[in-house]
Amino acid sequence: MHVGVGVLGATGYIGAPYRNEIRQSGDAARIVALCARRQDRLREAASQDGAALVTDQWQDVVEHPDVDLVLVLTPDALHFEPIMACATRQKHVVCEKPVGIDARQASTMWQAIRQAGVFHFVPYWTRYHPLFLRARQFVDEGRLGVVQGVVYRWHNPRPRNMPYTWRDDAQLSAAGSIADVGSHAYDTIRFILREQAHSVVAHSDTVMPPKPDVGDVDLGEAIAWGEQHATDDADARRGGGTPDFCQLLLRFPSGIRGCMILSHASDYRKGFAPELELHGTDASLSIDRFSGELRFSDSPEPARVAETISEDIPKNRFGSVVFPALSQHLAGNASDDSDMQEGWPDMQDGWRVQVFVDAVVASARQRQWIELSRVEAASAGDAQFEQD
Repeated sequence: MHVGVGVLGATGYIGAPYRNEIRQSGDAARIVALCARRQDRLREAASQDGAALVTDQWQDVVEHPDVDLVLVLTPDALHFEPIMACATRQKHVVCEKPVGIDARQASTMWQAIRQAGVFHFVPYWTRYHPLFLRARQFVDEGRLGVVQGVVYRWHNPRPRNMPYTWRDDAQLSAAGSIADVGSHAYDTIRFILREQAHSVVAHSDTVMPPKPDVGDVDLGEAIAWGEQHATDDADARRGGGTPDFCQLLLRFPSGIRGCMILSHASDYRKGFAPELELHGTDASLSIDRFSGELRFSDSPEPARVAETISEDIPKNRFGSVVFPALSQHLAGNASDDSDMQEGWPDMQDGWRVQVFVDAVVASARQRQWIELSRVEAASAGDAQFEQD
């Protein structure tokens, strides 16, 4: 397999490491075309990758005859048109999460890509962390009995003085932290439990103060600036238009009850408690990525460390995950379309997660339980659903 790759958002926070992984993947792929807004970075990237085409127009990448696989790494609101064009032109896609600005977009994109019969991959990398794979095995083997409850804490604190980025802009971001870290957290839960949530009730807020406005910076630049200017009193500040904190409850059809905290706020620091807890009729299990510990309890005694796993997500995610999945697709072994989370994460998973995001946003606004089936039906055009 020798795949020509085009990258949209090629020089951003995630584009640069992805391109590095592709370059390290040997003969599996070569980078053909790059698209980005910042010309200084684009020229440097082209030199690194040996790309034949550099442009600030995404259409040039999708239409390039030597591009077989398109990476869509732009802000959420800028995914729809390139993905639909990829479906029309029979281009394989890797689309960052969340896959669109809302569930209706996500459903439309998934159906188009599905009908086109091309490879599609959504980078829910947490699925590939050995700790979470081991937790799924515990559940599958029945070591917890019947799962009754789940607790997920995803704290990703930012510097208090971190500048404004596109993730704070409601015109570009699907839903701030709910869409960003919440996408990973919910996909991890549904992957481990093999079950979609039935309903959610949520509270969300923007708890960080207005942020310094230092221009068009990516996440890496914003974090570095915030760390260097921790006490800087910038003249220009912008209030975030998306939530950076959310707490919510979930109910599952099987009766499982869950709670989640999703945060980028600086005051909610990580490492104080396990990231994920699973509680069953026979035993409980916790997963802590910071210590690498799986803690287990099947008695009234305090939990004990059952295993310590030091491995992380594969360093070269494209070489070890994406390109092998693409090879399977090309060989006729498609990802399981039964939505039981087998194979690799794809645009159907992206749509399912977007349904969850929309339901959480609607619940926080309406202050009531929201059934995911309502959002799902509306996203497919079968019913009406309003978030407000």
